[in-house]
Amino acid sequence: MAPRKSKADGEEKAKPLTTTASSTVTRSMGSRTRSQTQQNGAKAAGSATKPVKLASPKKAKRKNSAIETGRAKKGKKEEEAVEEVEKEEEEPEVEDPTRTKIVIEHCKQCNAFKTRAIQVKEGLEGAVPGVNVTLNPEKPRRGCFEIREEGGETFISLLEMKRPFAPMKALDMEEVIEDIIKKIK
Repeated sequence: MAPRKSKADGEEKAKPLTTTASSTVTRSMGSRTRSQTQQNGAKAAGSATKPVKLASPKKAKRKNSAIETGRAKKGKKEEEAVEEVEKEEEEPEVEDPTRTKIVIEHCKQCNAFKTRAIQVKEGLEGAVPGVNVTLNPEKPRRGCFEIREEGGETFISLLEMKRPFAPMKALDMEEVIEDIIKKIK
């Protein structure tokens, strides 16, 4: 705040200024930090104080709607869909042992891994009928690009590659797909 303007030269001041100890109060002097308030609270209440938990008012529980409880009227299509879901839950999917399962494990560090893995997956599924290709069934290893038959032969295994992933980028993916198709058949 700017100091007040002094009165004109001819007028006398009502109170002469006296020099005393600093009595100016700033806004920041009134506020205290968290540590200061905690110290003051500890001094006032004793050295061992525990925070007090205040009980908050409990919220009223919302009633479930008729759809959530299953009391709502359903159309024929909805009933059929519910019956199909229940049948699927009862009977687990039986995997066909004649279908070959191929696992492609690719690192998530760079999109180059992902694009090559998708390219191989689409190539195999289009060329070989009855093949089941899965991408990263488990958490992939770092710098890894591996194509293998589940529980069997490994077609390509590039492990612990460092940037710029030269071994993987040097591969001709069309040739790789053709080699895998030949080995599967």
